[in-house]
Amino acid sequence: MEMPTEMQHQAMGYDRAATMFSPDGHLLQVEYAEKTVKLGSNSVGLVCKDGVVIIADKRIRDKLIAPESAVKIFEIDEHVMASAAGIASDARVLIDKTRLLAQQHRVSYNSPIDVISVIQIIADNMQLYTQYGGARPYGVAVMVAGVSKNKVHLYTSDITGNFFAYRANAIGENDEQIKEELRKEFNENMTMDEGIKFVMKIFKEILGKNFETSRFDVATVSLKDGKIVRMHNEDLKKFVK
Repeated sequence: MEMPTEMQHQAMGYDRAATMFSPDGHLLQVEYAEKTVKLGSNSVGLVCKDGVVIIADKRIRDKLIAPESAVKIFEIDEHVMASAAGIASDARVLIDKTRLLAQQHRVSYNSPIDVISVIQIIADNMQLYTQYGGARPYGVAVMVAGVSKNKVHLYTSDITGNFFAYRANAIGENDEQIKEELRKEFNENMTMDEGIKFVMKIFKEILGKNFETSRFDVATVSLKDGKIVRMHNEDLKKFVK
């Protein structure tokens, strides 16, 4: 009986280093890291006609944790935000590096950093750890959203450091199920309020009896003022029927 391909790779040691290609062209440690992202809590981003919104599930399982201490949406600069799925501490390190470079950009050029520059910084850091030995890949997918030059932007970078612009996207454990709903019903003419209501409806269907507004972080950046606005439990109740 022939041994399954994955077991063959493990037996031959192709998964012992992030820099070692398997015979069929895979970086197995990178693929394992991608499975970590699938275990992470969800974040959903939408590009709407009046701005961009990220809805993130904090997925707090321990009632002893103070909900306000579990942050899923991070401010890079006043006009750019990010969320992640996977290992939260990995995301924090990437975000901290990016915040520093965003502030250096303001000081050096007296202007806010472009959203695409933010995702490039993050993606370049992630790619670096798939190329050099001695360190494991970052175990996160990162979603970046914001407004620059009067345009709305939404990007997502995967484990490998690839990134794409999206009109709507989801990362985390139920990403495929959520993306199916987005493909069916998402409309770019939605307002941000309509987008939040739409995503809350999806989460309500997926989570069932576990759904409650207190488990979500929501943030928007509007085209009008280009600033991050956060919403929490009480603010979100109006979006749920």
